Amino acid sequence: LLGNLGDLQTDQQKIEYTTGPHFIQVSENRVARSCLNLGSYNYLGFADDWDLTCRRDVMASLDDLPVSAASNRTTFGTTKLHRQVEELVARFLEKEDSMALNMGFNTNATTIPALVTSGDLVISDQLNHTSIVNGARASGAAIRIFRHNDTEHLDQILREAIIMGRPRTRRPWNKILVIVEGIYSMEGEYCDLRNVVQVAKKYGAYVYLDEAHSIGAMGATGRGCAEYCGVNTSDIDIMMGTFTKSFGGMGGYIAGSKEVISMLRKKCAGSTTHNSLSPVVCQQIISSFKVIMGEDGTDIGKNKLRALRDNSNYVRMRLNDMGLHVLGHFDSPIMPVMLYNPTKIAAFSRECLKRGLAVVVVGFPAVPILMSRARFCISAGHTRDELERALNEIDEIADVLKLRYARSTFG
Repeated sequence: LLGNLGDLQTDQQKIEYTTGPHFIQVSENRVARSCLNLGSYNYLGFADDWDLTCRRDVMASLDDLPVSAASNRTTFGTTKLHRQVEELVARFLEKEDSMALNMGFNTNATTIPALVTSGDLVISDQLNHTSIVNGARASGAAIRIFRHNDTEHLDQILREAIIMGRPRTRRPWNKILVIVEGIYSMEGEYCDLRNVVQVAKKYGAYVYLDEAHSIGAMGATGRGCAEYCGVNTSDIDIMMGTFTKSFGGMGGYIAGSKEVISMLRKKCAGSTTHNSLSPVVCQQIISSFKVIMGEDGTDIGKNKLRALRDNSNYVRMRLNDMGLHVLGHFDSPIMPVMLYNPTKIAAFSRECLKRGLAVVVVGFPAVPILMSRARFCISAGHTRDELERALNEIDEIADVLKLRYARSTFG
């Protein structure tokens, strides 16, 4: 938000920008606005209390290791901290092994082509993330789409795939991979994981679960969608997640059987070609995992999980009470509020900025052109006073922009 007042077009804009409690003079000619962050994926608040929870060990890691290994994982890019991260992930998820990669998006985009190829079938949820879409398209496998969270439609597609086989030849598919997400990031909804796994097992298909937004943020102990839905992780063949949301780091992981992970280390481009995860970030991930698991000797992790759930449910309840059209489920930290009209995207963002709220607004092509929305991401680091102020401001904006679609078609 840093800028020069001279960039504003009118004197009235300058007056509006510089008046009020949110104006900050950064330097002689550069200004900013102090905003409450309602848009980032800081679910467990490690970006807020880093000095308390992670700083000591993360800074100490620089005494032994460089900021970058300057190599991929298969040559010189694997350190003792990479091994520790992978052991922690595998233990946390009760899987045999795991592999850490340096970017969440590329974890999907490079792993899926290593798992399936020509002669295989990918069955993907309609609202899966672009990284999954890119990975599936790059794989060369055939792709079928099932309606979002509709396990009856998934059953129908699987049954047809088994009966009909491949187009033209009718030979059976080599393997079938069903891909779903734990929390859908533009919807704030959980996957119907229990029924997805049941249907996939019925037809002998493999299950790939993307937990980018759910790992660390769902379940009594933060173990994600499987824990929340009561599904044993042994029933999920491939578990993917990222360290950028709940862990205050970067990168992603793939967890599964030793056989699968060993194969991926040799075939996945994220392992063989891309630079490995920074050792410093590895230590951040290790430190945050220990806090979440209670292995730091405190109850900070338990309190963070409880605070995230309480904050999320409180905000969702208040937004619903305002008459806003809020997507998603309770206990989800992601709250999309529907704007619908594309002209309200910029208007909502500006009204929030004026009131000291930093928000994410989403339009086409990320969502259909008439399904524009604002997306709030709640954190354990938010205090109740901060959320109360934000909700009062959003209530006022809802009147200005006519957003109460749950009460009236006209808002």
